Amino acid sequence: MLAGVVGGDSRKGLEVITGLNESHLIEIHKLLNKKIVKIKMLETPLNLHYILTCKSKNHSCEIEVKNLHTNITRIVLDNQLILEKETVNHEFFGVESDRSFMTVERILKFVNEIDPQSIIPLLEPQVYYNMAIAEEGLKGRFSVAIGPTIMKHDHSIYGKMKAYAASASEARMSGCAMAVMTNSGSGNQGIASSVPVIVYARHKYLKEEQMYRALALSNLLTIYQKSFIGRLSAFCGAISATISSGAALTYIEGGSLDQIKMTIINALANVSGVVCDGAKPSCAAKIVTGLEAAFLGHFLAMDNHSYNPFSGIIQQDADATISAIGKMANQGMKETDNVILKIIIFT
Repeated sequence: MLAGVVGGDSRKGLEVITGLNESHLIEIHKLLNKKIVKIKMLETPLNLHYILTCKSKNHSCEIEVKNLHTNITRIVLDNQLILEKETVNHEFFGVESDRSFMTVERILKFVNEIDPQSIIPLLEPQVYYNMAIAEEGLKGRFSVAIGPTIMKHDHSIYGKMKAYAASASEARMSGCAMAVMTNSGSGNQGIASSVPVIVYARHKYLKEEQMYRALALSNLLTIYQKSFIGRLSAFCGAISATISSGAALTYIEGGSLDQIKMTIINALANVSGVVCDGAKPSCAAKIVTGLEAAFLGHFLAMDNHSYNPFSGIIQQDADATISAIGKMANQGMKETDNVILKIIIFT
């Protein structure tokens, strides 16, 4: 909040604080030291819901946001209500469009049949921006230098995929100002669903069309999974994105629809319990964990091995399993989310 107060530009939407510079950071730290900000837990059934109250000597303002980061539902200025709107049903999970038609099979059909020239302009920025911040992260100037450490101990293409994706995340989570193309409102999800695919596609010397089809598959599978989970949850969204990258890896290797589904099932059977404890540098390590599960899921699938239906949380097929994971994340982990927030904020 202080970053927005000191150097924010509300006209930029989700890029509200892109104009921050070193002088702003100094001012923010001064205000933090004055302890003028107070945080309280909000009892709410929504996964994304917050109320901001700001008071000066002569004025006060209160703003309420629900479900989407920019969805202001109420504004009170100097005790006078100047905006109030009801939350509509489609906003409940933070999803702005109807995605009920989505299945793994339909996504794959779309990816195979779409004219690549219609998706390349959309995905080109993802390749440019996300790979650029990965290269920056690999310089080892952020946090624990996870990328160079992985590269030191794992010289395989899979090590490179993990290193690049983790480095991009580590740089972003450590405050690097370079842009990232997001997925489902998350930079880490954008990174995890794209960087491993790009690195592997370049390693295989794929034609541009093939790489962009694989990228479309990974991004759409991430969006599909997040449609059930919601925009924010105690379930680590980067896990969903890394699993999508694993499915794209199977696609690149010529895997069938069934093998792509197997990859998803195998990976979800492994890492469906990784929690989100906020945005910070260790998100990069969770991306590595997710990719390792995705690679294993891919290897098993290419050998036509998959965990049996109704083995633990796994359901009768990939789509039902994705739905079940979403239910667990969105409904079952609400209390987990509350506990994590209390630990982070009040301990």
